[in-house]
Amino acid sequence: MARSQPDKGNTELELEKAVFGDKFGFHENLRGHALAAGDQTRMTTEGTLSHTSKDKDGALIDIENIRDADLFVLDSGPSAKPFPPTVYQDQEASTDNKEAAWYDSDDERIVVSLQDNPRLRKLRNYEDEDLVNGVEYTKRLRRQFERLYPVPAWAVQARGTQDSAKGRGYSLDASEGSSADLGSEDEMSVDSNGLSAPPLAKLLQQPKALIREHQGQSRGRRKLRPEVIDMQRTKDVGETQPSAVTCLAFHPCHPLLISSGPAGTISLHHISPRSPNPNPLLATLYVKHIPINTSCFRPPQGSKILFAGRRRYFHTWDLETGRINKVSHIHGHQSEQKSMERFKMSPCGRWMGLVGSRRKGGGLINILDAHTNLWVAEVRVESNGGLADFVWWGDGEGMVLLGKGGEAVEWDGRQKRVIARWVDEGAVGTTTVAIGGRGSGARDIGGDRWIAVGSSSGIVNVYDRKNWGSGNLPASPKPTKAFDQLTTPTSHLVFSPDGQLLIMGSQWKRDALRLGKHPSSV
Repeated sequence: MARSQPDKGNTELELEKAVFGDKFGFHENLRGHALAAGDQTRMTTEGTLSHTSKDKDGALIDIENIRDADLFVLDSGPSAKPFPPTVYQDQEASTDNKEAAWYDSDDERIVVSLQDNPRLRKLRNYEDEDLVNGVEYTKRLRRQFERLYPVPAWAVQARGTQDSAKGRGYSLDASEGSSADLGSEDEMSVDSNGLSAPPLAKLLQQPKALIREHQGQSRGRRKLRPEVIDMQRTKDVGETQPSAVTCLAFHPCHPLLISSGPAGTISLHHISPRSPNPNPLLATLYVKHIPINTSCFRPPQGSKILFAGRRRYFHTWDLETGRINKVSHIHGHQSEQKSMERFKMSPCGRWMGLVGSRRKGGGLINILDAHTNLWVAEVRVESNGGLADFVWWGDGEGMVLLGKGGEAVEWDGRQKRVIARWVDEGAVGTTTVAIGGRGSGARDIGGDRWIAVGSSSGIVNVYDRKNWGSGNLPASPKPTKAFDQLTTPTSHLVFSPDGQLLIMGSQWKRDALRLGKHPSSV
């Protein structure tokens, strides 16, 4: 049996009313609050409240029938900076005007700063752009995502089939009236697969349409614009490394990259940023008790990897067979080669240059045959402090040795002798040297157009070797350009394959990387 609840006494009812109130008191308080706010509150016959208010014209408005969106306003707070209107046209926007499945009105009220967060600066269209709303911010994120992860091939084909059926018009040249001559039904249309061509007879009637893209272009190499640099960051190679990466080298023919460091580990990666698993790790080689300082592929085929640390020997790793060989010493030159940590392979792949350990009276390079690992020749440079750096000619038939005092030596491997000596202008502790511009310089000294010399002060001198020759090398040449953007010692100099770009870097300062363009020298 259910227990019956006893009736509440007068004392209990009064206490409940004092603490929680009753229905009559609730309505009275609500009516007083509405009248104080300027609204008119009336009691209906059913005992409920009906609220009315007056608009700016004096007409009564029934508050109960007003939508919630008209009653409340989202206050996002004062903006620190005035929000400029941004006009953005998405170049990759879809042409099918499909409505979005879901729309958030709050996106238009959100303000995002592209200047304050360094990770968002890559979303800017120009350098001074700062504030964008939520809708524009979403478009920028989608555009950046599509740059890093392009549309798959199957999606491109499916989208191209739909776009071809729609037949979007593409004018070849509005000034010449090409689209008008082709006719509205035979206009060229752009889809994801490229250009869908009109009938052949129509194209043959417009010869300018076939050759217009090649007008104004040089038959030689394409020159880069000095004011525009288009760079895109891809996925990182290797999520975790056992130590700092001190050496990187690309394969001369295939998309392969090796990385090594003081932990004695060599990692071989396949460069494929657009694959489902970007830049996968192919193989790893661990060498005990050897901090690796230098590693590279052996040109020109790149079938072997050479690596060495601060030891009296170096190793070769045959990628085809997986065999690892050790070269322990150089016969007759053990005293001059106490460490093989610094070496460079010639571009032709026939020679290997090792920086010697002896510094008395300057520095030296021991040259080995890359196939037999036998000693071939020795090159010396007379300089205070020893050898700073050396670089092979582009054809691999000689090299340039650079002393720390600024003295440079041109050595010809065909004659096995030094053919010229010259001094870097204003040299103060030279550190590194690089050669670029293959094929546009003097052939008897390698055919390289440019040579760059870095110093401990950060200044990089660039010389033009076009008019130099084995018998016409100046003793004190004048640099065509001196870059002074670095303030710490120059540690890295690299030319692009065509010699138009020079990369300058310093490992002694964070973000100390600069780009120089030739022949404009900017």
